[in-house]
Amino acid sequence: MTEQNENSIQQELKTRHVSMIALGGSIGTGLFLASGATVSTAGPMGAITAYLVMGVMVYFLMTSLGEMATYMPTTGSFSEYGNRFIEPAMGFALGWNYWFNWAITIAAEVSAVGLVAQFWLPHVPAWIFSAIVLALIFLINLFSVSTFGEAEFWMSTIKVVTIIFFLVIGVLTIFGVIHSQENVLRNLSVGNHGYVGGFQGVLSVFLVAGFSFQGTEMVGITAGEAKDPSKSVPKAINSVFWRILLFYIGAIFVISALVYYKDPNLLSAANNNDITVSPFTIVFKNAGIAFAASLMNAVILTSIISAANSATYAANRTLYALAKKGQAPKVFSKLSKFGVPWASLLLTVFVGMFAFLSDIKGGSEAYTWLVAASGLSGFIAWLGIAFAHLRFRRAYVRQGKDLNKLVYKARWFPFGPILAIVLSIVVIVLQDPTSFIHFDWEKIAMTYLSVPIVVIPYIVYKIVKKSKLIPLDQVDLDSKVIE
Repeated sequence: MTEQNENSIQQELKTRHVSMIALGGSIGTGLFLASGATVSTAGPMGAITAYLVMGVMVYFLMTSLGEMATYMPTTGSFSEYGNRFIEPAMGFALGWNYWFNWAITIAAEVSAVGLVAQFWLPHVPAWIFSAIVLALIFLINLFSVSTFGEAEFWMSTIKVVTIIFFLVIGVLTIFGVIHSQENVLRNLSVGNHGYVGGFQGVLSVFLVAGFSFQGTEMVGITAGEAKDPSKSVPKAINSVFWRILLFYIGAIFVISALVYYKDPNLLSAANNNDITVSPFTIVFKNAGIAFAASLMNAVILTSIISAANSATYAANRTLYALAKKGQAPKVFSKLSKFGVPWASLLLTVFVGMFAFLSDIKGGSEAYTWLVAASGLSGFIAWLGIAFAHLRFRRAYVRQGKDLNKLVYKARWFPFGPILAIVLSIVVIVLQDPTSFIHFDWEKIAMTYLSVPIVVIPYIVYKIVKKSKLIPLDQVDLDSKVIE
């Protein structure tokens, strides 16, 4: 084992890896399945409006993260920035929240793998497919980070190519090059000029859009292992935003134009995870592509594996960062000869496997609670990023540093982080406000369990360690991050 492997994670992620990881992290089953339900709920213009607003917020959030990640690239950036720019209690709570979120996501994704694979082999038990994929993901993440980056690059490429193919077919169908029975103008103008359900309809889709964009922030995790984060991170942020916006808005526009919003298949795809009625499948079939269902099933299977692979990487690196700061047992900072935090990886995969086994062995109630506990974790992470950026920029100016020397400067500061904070709080609070009206405590607990899981560790750490908000003139902007 080399000294480099013993002391620090190797920087092996190429620029193309970082860009595709950020892009692929936000394109998954939310687009391939749930996008139809958004059109059905809010109408074509309602769905597009919601995704546009959320897309703008995510862009500003990414610029906030980019400014910090290029100034101080580090593995497990969210907890480190919370520690450095806010207070140690915040870094502790954000780090463990993010780790738990992705560890549970692994279980959810590998469970979905089995269900999707049964499309071709319905008589083979689903857990066999899930176990194979879990083992594969473990091996990918066990070796050098370049192995993970290359695997994620190609899986994300498959998703991107599929969406481009879908958009091309959709545009040709809309302009009559490919014959279709659908009345495009009628479909796009349903309801009140394309809006269905009024403000409430847009708001409900707004919540779904937020979940769809989660994963984009993973570029901050990769910054510590990128060969040249000063170039790769800004490039990823600037290009990914426009591509995600194009793919999501473009796909929803095509779906809205070619599938009537009351088509029952739009909702059944999201509710039943039935790939045969995915909005993508419907459009492909109407265009005369006979193998549409098999094609989309393969793409969705790839998306799920990609999501589980990224979740494993993000959770693994976050736990490693916590251990380096003394906020997790030291063993989790140990690196293998490949420069991978092997102990963190083992615990992460074990938790994912435990949750998965509890689901297939009849412990569905426990599994449901675990998934619910991670439900709002992504939005809480976004809150942490935005708040850390506000503190970072204010400390930077307070200490007399030149903003022009920042490698990457977030646009329209402080509008961006403030918008991210406000909208993230709106999404969190409005998850299920009716449960408070009816005092449905079980529903409240299921929906908002993520909040106390962050707040309680924050308060306990603050009391035990006597953590305090760091004064702006004492924020450490100079010392190197220990990797």
